[in-house]
Amino acid sequence: MWQTYVSMFKNKEIRNKIFFTLAMLFVYRLGSAIPVPGVDSNKLVAGILDNSILNVMNLLGGGAFEKLSIFAMGVGPYITASIIIQLLSMDVVPYLTELAKSGQTGRLKSDKITRYLGAILAFVQSITLVYGFDVSYNILVSSSISTYLYIAVVMTAGTMFLLWIGDRISSYGIGNGISIIIFAGIVSNMPAQLRQIYSVLVDTSSQTAMFNGIIQFVLYVLMNIIIIVFVVIMQTATRKIPIQYTSSSLGRGKNDITYLPFKINSASVIPVIFSQSIMMAPQIILSFVNQEMYQTLSSFLSLSKPVGLTIYAVLIVLFTFFYTNLQVDPDKVAENLGKSGAYIPGIRPGNETKEYIRKVLNRITVLGAAALLLVALLPYLLPMFTKLPSSISIGGTGIIIVVGVAMETTSQLKGQLTQKQYHGFLK
Repeated sequence: MWQTYVSMFKNKEIRNKIFFTLAMLFVYRLGSAIPVPGVDSNKLVAGILDNSILNVMNLLGGGAFEKLSIFAMGVGPYITASIIIQLLSMDVVPYLTELAKSGQTGRLKSDKITRYLGAILAFVQSITLVYGFDVSYNILVSSSISTYLYIAVVMTAGTMFLLWIGDRISSYGIGNGISIIIFAGIVSNMPAQLRQIYSVLVDTSSQTAMFNGIIQFVLYVLMNIIIIVFVVIMQTATRKIPIQYTSSSLGRGKNDITYLPFKINSASVIPVIFSQSIMMAPQIILSFVNQEMYQTLSSFLSLSKPVGLTIYAVLIVLFTFFYTNLQVDPDKVAENLGKSGAYIPGIRPGNETKEYIRKVLNRITVLGAAALLLVALLPYLLPMFTKLPSSISIGGTGIIIVVGVAMETTSQLKGQLTQKQYHGFLK
């Protein structure tokens, strides 16, 4: 394994891509430390730490949210826009459906529409968040419509600049640029989290208390490692359905059998993001209409309370099944199997194959939803039974994203290295 990484750095092209990616991430982290003008960040930090949903958004933004920096919105509006466009492309809007079926040209046009929608969402979200923060925490030095619009324009420009950085990383660096930016934001916040958890657990008033605190800190780190291993298993676990080809298909013989892999967690972290957005949307709307109702709803939907956590869990399960069936369409899978001259042994082609695939997909999605629930709810369950604050508890959305991006990027690097070695062999 280490020989593979050494070979990566010996390869000049791959090494240049790694350095270019690091340079772009440096620009991202530099911008994350630049606050927008006219904001009192100290008041905002206190408010975010008291709000579980805002705290998650701050985690995904690598701390840029609590500073209300020029990159505070991150790439969240673009991700939301891409999800909306993807949903509308499922036979909802005919034009978008045609683009989805038009190959590379259609994908480019669809991505252009997604970016326009992302810019609109970034502007609207920026105004609503700044207004909500100002009303709740009085963070602005001067509260006026012109100030709201100015800050919203700055934050929207920051989001679009991050998309440009992501494109540059995808083209000239390593991995998917948008995913790498999210990854960097989460990882950059981890050292501060470790320092904070150490200060919470380790009591220096006496040697006994200090020793017990160090033991608890070590157990905390070990528990995080165990959860990372669990997430790796969850992300890589697949259910393989045997596929047999007819004798005339692709020159294969009668007994040529391959496998159709279905991931246990096909939806990845999308259901968690959906659920957080659904729970936060009415709170943002009410912040404009009625502050008293806003405070009541925020308390009701708080993830630190059983009712809000239960609603959050139900939404995650529902969206896991919904997005999994959106990603893996049993009808299309069965149709593609028929076109390629393949069939599932013991299952008749056509409707019987569709129903079998749908049944298998629903069964493994139960396991995926349960695993996703465990990791997503752990940060909110532990503070209810321990003295850990919610901002530094174990597990959560961040670990799923970090592990997924790390595995995807490593796989891509190995693929590029193998390709270079193959070309070198031909030469």
